[in-house]
Amino acid sequence: MSIMKTNDHTISINGLPVGDGSPCFITFEAGPTHQGLESAKRLAKFAKEAGGSAIKFQVFDPLKLVADPKLPFSYQVLKKAGSEELEDVTEPLLDILERRKLKQEEWRELKKYCDSIGLAFFATACFHEDVDFLVEIGCQSIKIASADVNHLPFIRYAARTGLCIQLDTGMASIGEIEIAVDLIRSEGNNNIVIHHCPSGYPAHLESINLRVLPTIKRLFNCPVAFSDHSVGWDMDLGALAVGANMLEKTITEDRATRSVEHVMSLEPQDMKRFVEVIREMEIALGNPRRIFTNEERKKRMAIRRSLHVASDLSSGHVLSEADIDYRRPGTGIPPDRLNEVLGRKLMTKKLKGERIEWTDLG
Repeated sequence: MSIMKTNDHTISINGLPVGDGSPCFITFEAGPTHQGLESAKRLAKFAKEAGGSAIKFQVFDPLKLVADPKLPFSYQVLKKAGSEELEDVTEPLLDILERRKLKQEEWRELKKYCDSIGLAFFATACFHEDVDFLVEIGCQSIKIASADVNHLPFIRYAARTGLCIQLDTGMASIGEIEIAVDLIRSEGNNNIVIHHCPSGYPAHLESINLRVLPTIKRLFNCPVAFSDHSVGWDMDLGALAVGANMLEKTITEDRATRSVEHVMSLEPQDMKRFVEVIREMEIALGNPRRIFTNEERKKRMAIRRSLHVASDLSSGHVLSEADIDYRRPGTGIPPDRLNEVLGRKLMTKKLKGERIEWTDLG
C-alpha cells in the first residue's frame, strides 16, 4: 500500500511524506468547480503542470445526500468578469451538487488520467458505497467533509480501508475532533490528516483563525492541513508559517463562473505561481535552529570588528583600554575577548592601526 505511518507527525501519501520536516503537500481542489469530465481532466492537467501533488474531487449521489430539494444555500460570486466586487447568490443546494456529479465510468476515466500524468487522486465521500468505489478505483486518500465530523458510523467505515483519512473539521469543536480521531485510530488507522477549514464562500478574515493549526497538531500528534476558502494565497502563506503540512486550494478555469467556490479559486495562470510562492516561503522560513552557512559566516566576519592599536606602541608596552581601537574585519581578536588582552605586554612593536594578534602578546 502506498500509504504508511513513518513517525510522529509524518505519514506518506502516494510515496510523498506529509508532516514536519517535509515539503508542504499541495492539493488542488476541483470538486466544486469542474464543469464535467473534460473540464475535470483539464484542471488535473493544470494542477500537475503547476507542481501540485494531488487533485481532489467529491464523489457522492446528490439526490441521496439532500432530502429537501429546495434547501437553500448562499454564497458569493464575482459581480462581473475583471472585477473583485462580490454579489450574493442563493440557490437550492441540490442544484449546486448536481453540477459536481459524474457517472462512475467517468470517475474511473478521470482516475486513470490522473494516474497517467502522475497526480494523486483524492476524493470526498459521503456514503459507504462511495468509499467502496473509491477503494476500487485506487483513490489514494479519502476526505471526510466537515459536515460529517460527527457521522461516526461513516468515519469508522472509511477508517477501516486503511487509506489516509483527511478529516475536515469546519466548525467542529475540539471535543468532536477528538472523538473522530480516536475512532479512526481505534480501527488501527493512524494515517490521518486533520484539516482546518474556515467557514464561508469566501471565508472572512475573522473566521480564519490560523493559530488553531499548531494547537490541533500538538493535541492530536498528526499532520495538519489548511483548506483555504479565501481569495488569493496570503492566508496559505500564513498557514504555512504556523505549521501547516498540507495546503488545499480550490482551482477553476474561470473565477467569474457563477457558482459556489469559483470566486476564491485560482485560475490556471496563477496556479504555478502559487506553488512557487509556497516553495519560496518554505526556504525563507528556514530552520528553527540558528544555523549559518559558510557564506554567512564569511559575511559575518567581514562586518564584525577586531582589536587594533590606537597609536604607535613599543615592544614591552602593557596594554590598557585606551590603547585599543576596533576595526573591521572581524578576522582577528574579537571585542568580546578584550579582557584577555588588557594588562598583557606587547612582544613586538606595533604601529597605529595595526591589528593585534595573539602571537603579539606575552
